[in-house]
Amino acid sequence: KKNNLLHIHSCFLPCTNVLTLFGLGVMSLLRPLLLDAVPTIQQTAALALGRLANYNDDLAEAVVKGDILPQLVYSLAEQNRFYKKAAAFVLRAVAKHSPELAQAVVDCGALDALVISLEEFDPGVKEAAAWAISYIARHNAQLSQAVVDAGVVPLLVLCIQEPEIALKRVAASALSDIAKHSPELAQTVVDTGAIAHLAQMILNPDAKLKRQVFSALSQIAKHSVDVAEMVVEAEIFPAALVCLKDPDEYVRKNVTTLIREITKHTPELSQIIVNVGGVAAVIDYLGDSKGNVRLPGIMMLGYVATHSENLAMAVIVSKGVPQLAICLEEEQEDHIKAATAWAFGQIGRHTPEHAKAVAVANVFPKLLNLYLDTESSEDLQVKAKKALKSILQKCTYLPALEPLLYEAPSNILKHVICQFSKVLPHDSKARRLFVTSGGLKKVQEIKAEPGSAIQEYINAINNCYPEEIKTLKTKGH
Repeated sequence: KKNNLLHIHSCFLPCTNVLTLFGLGVMSLLRPLLLDAVPTIQQTAALALGRLANYNDDLAEAVVKGDILPQLVYSLAEQNRFYKKAAAFVLRAVAKHSPELAQAVVDCGALDALVISLEEFDPGVKEAAAWAISYIARHNAQLSQAVVDAGVVPLLVLCIQEPEIALKRVAASALSDIAKHSPELAQTVVDTGAIAHLAQMILNPDAKLKRQVFSALSQIAKHSVDVAEMVVEAEIFPAALVCLKDPDEYVRKNVTTLIREITKHTPELSQIIVNVGGVAAVIDYLGDSKGNVRLPGIMMLGYVATHSENLAMAVIVSKGVPQLAICLEEEQEDHIKAATAWAFGQIGRHTPEHAKAVAVANVFPKLLNLYLDTESSEDLQVKAKKALKSILQKCTYLPALEPLLYEAPSNILKHVICQFSKVLPHDSKARRLFVTSGGLKKVQEIKAEPGSAIQEYINAINNCYPEEIKTLKTKGH
């Protein structure tokens, strides 16, 4: 019997065999073996069922409908450590697919059994239980609350203090999955003292552990000013900035995500990150990265710049604008371009000095092209248009504005003409250049509705010049 079972189990290794075995009715053969008198047969049967459930949601649902879960849950409290690990694997394999299947695992009483497993002496059993809990909690707030109500969080915090790295990883991942859904769930994690213990591990040499640690701190910090302040008060900065140079791509991304989640809340939190060198470090990170991992860094710069003129200037002084321009040029995904356009808008919207910093990076034509491109997503078009308008309304740097006279549609052109009408009356040199460059001629060619805002701006520009110059320009001289 044991040899036959081992043969069946080995057949699960190639994925193509799983559906074949299921079609042959292997589940009905495995179920009674969970009650076999020989422990190794029980364990191997449980592992085989786990492989089935892990394959896809249909097979996981078949495990649930086969009334196998209550048997596994009962055995979790009774059997040896090898069986407990195998049973927790089945619960995890079922729960991972959907909220409905995770709820089925909860409904069969699995959480109480998993809590008992978290209190086991064996670290492998604890790890398997924490993994199953993580897969239940990650789906939604209701399932996470069920996990919290079962008393799991204090035990997970104890697990991250254990010496075994694998157990630390899974426990940190589970805390992240619980905290992510709501401020209340995050507060539950905070109240158990998790932040201090997570903070102690940010420089651990294990990359996979650091991924989970920074993910958990991010999921906590994102919810409110209070918890973000608690994360900062754990004194993870500036030490965490070292991890922006980590060889592991996901460590770098998760650190940047954490910084983003902190800076978005208040000017004061952003200033703390600026003061420890966080803005310059994230700009360097953007230069060293490509693709989706850039996104949290791009958004972080936008959040910092949103809060105040001074913070936006900190981004400019750290050479954030040229790096964002490179991102806008290099990235192919619309959602990354949209985030970059938004960040430019936050940087350039404050004062003429801020707007000029964006303008000299030759960003206006790129934003205009993204707005006009029919291939751009709706979100990208909206963000490019909004950024362009907000920067133009502050921009008095005419060399960057003039090319838009020839390319911009009327809804953008209105803002360009407006800026010329503000600057030209007070700048004689600019007025001369506007004539010699052909700008005045172009403005006179614009057909505007009488009484419209754009006509008022054109009139204001015309009033800057003697009648003979306007007449010459109109005739093309």
